[in-house]
Amino acid sequence: MDIADLRIALFSGNYNYVRDGANQALNRLAGYMLDQGASVRVYSPTVPEPAFEATGDLVGVRALPIPGRGEYRFPLWLPLNVRRDLKRFAPNVIHVSSPDLVSHQAVSWARNRQLPVLASVHTRFETYFRYYNMAWAEPVMEAILRRFYRRCDALVAPSESMAQVLREQRMNYDISIWSRGVDRDIFYPGARSDAWRRSCGIGDDEIVIGFLGRLVMEKGLDVFSDSIDALRRRGVPHKVMVIGEGPAREWFESRLPGAAFVGFQAGADLGRAVASMDLLFNPSVTETFGNVTLEAMACGLPVVAAAATGSESLVEDQVSGRLVRPGAVHQFAEALRAYCESPDLRARHGQAGERRAADFSWDRINQAVADTYLRLVRTKSGG
Repeated sequence: MDIADLRIALFSGNYNYVRDGANQALNRLAGYMLDQGASVRVYSPTVPEPAFEATGDLVGVRALPIPGRGEYRFPLWLPLNVRRDLKRFAPNVIHVSSPDLVSHQAVSWARNRQLPVLASVHTRFETYFRYYNMAWAEPVMEAILRRFYRRCDALVAPSESMAQVLREQRMNYDISIWSRGVDRDIFYPGARSDAWRRSCGIGDDEIVIGFLGRLVMEKGLDVFSDSIDALRRRGVPHKVMVIGEGPAREWFESRLPGAAFVGFQAGADLGRAVASMDLLFNPSVTETFGNVTLEAMACGLPVVAAAATGSESLVEDQVSGRLVRPGAVHQFAEALRAYCESPDLRARHGQAGERRAADFSWDRINQAVADTYLRLVRTKSGG
């Protein structure tokens, strides 16, 4: 059996209606599988005007807007017409990418037919409760996730640090790595534009501390703004640039007076914006990989990040950036201060990060998932 024999049914809670790192990785995976001759059919909520065109055949599943986060949809159930579509497609492997109700039902559908199930882990959902004063619910969510992932035949995680967390949480005992790649035609140091910086109100000599990501509280916006406050109290000259949109933008703008909010960027515009920073500050602990960290490293930027899953597998402390205990505002401020005050340190650590980013090729990374599909199909068919 080879890749061309695979028939992959992929279930996603958000395949293309809101752009994020997880669904862009899923679309790249689907594209790679299709290029290798495999068949891919995707089941996900749909909207009239998605963020980008879907890769592969997309079948809509019913979903409701999530209360308080209406841009996201919660898949409800696997209706009869979708089950019929699944039966006609006749997959030989099921891939679930979010632990929602439809994915639970897809796992049951596969188990009833002795089909292998691969789950990819993209987000630490259990940590979200910390940002909404519901930390008491984290163990409950962890137990729900454990039940879901143990019903799957194998998991893929985007970083070794995340894989280790999943092992410690006893989510599954077959866990391999599906990392992330970076497009070096978009993210590279030469994409920097001083003219574009000036158009954003940034002087040529100003040191830009960048934030990149959706503007939602679980990205650590509170820690970011508190750390910037601490840096300002130290009298360190700097400018903040924020790339991204989201429901917390108004709150974030109020906490960062004078910052340049450049909105959502994509493609070459995103590469230009990232390369036009001087360093990236990523205090989030919810990512399982940290695409934004890798993109900044590819642009030759040092990264100050929380010592958490994802970043720990990318950033080498004191070599390509700084890893700081999550939430340690004053330590973050000191790390930012060191980069703001030392051009040599920024250059040295940025160059080290760029060399590290060269290791992440999309084709090699997606081939690892193809190999996992094939292994699971062979194992299941062999009894």
